[in-house]
Amino acid sequence: MYTASATNTGGRSGHVRSSDGVLDLDIRPPKEMGGPGGNYTNPEQLFAAGYASCFGSALQAVALQKQKRIRPTTTARVSISKLANQPGFGLSVEMDIHIPGIEQAEAEELVKEAHQLCPYSNATRNNIEVQLKVTTNDQ
Repeated sequence: MYTASATNTGGRSGHVRSSDGVLDLDIRPPKEMGGPGGNYTNPEQLFAAGYASCFGSALQAVALQKQKRIRPTTTARVSISKLANQPGFGLSVEMDIHIPGIEQAEAEELVKEAHQLCPYSNATRNNIEVQLKVTTNDQ
């Protein structure tokens, strides 16, 4: 259906550019990881933006199949940490999903279905921890 392409030069202290030039950013490690801070992005922010956006679209698609129109707000927090008892690093995701105007139980069911549809959820399933927190106006 679609293939995105981006090229990085210099790793976490480098530059990333999409093939169409829309994404054209300097990359630096965050201050918490020894980076300079400032107006730079990092791979975890880019992953969080992609996952939050994709999950929100999956959620809208699931709702539309049920003749419901929703406008969710989805916030993904992507954490990087050392892996326990092995070399390397791992990611985890905490996703806050707010769906105004519907009942909590219905919102939770939509999120459950969206988690099965979303390509990011399917890619991360059984690979990293993903926690989903659902809220509505009714809370």
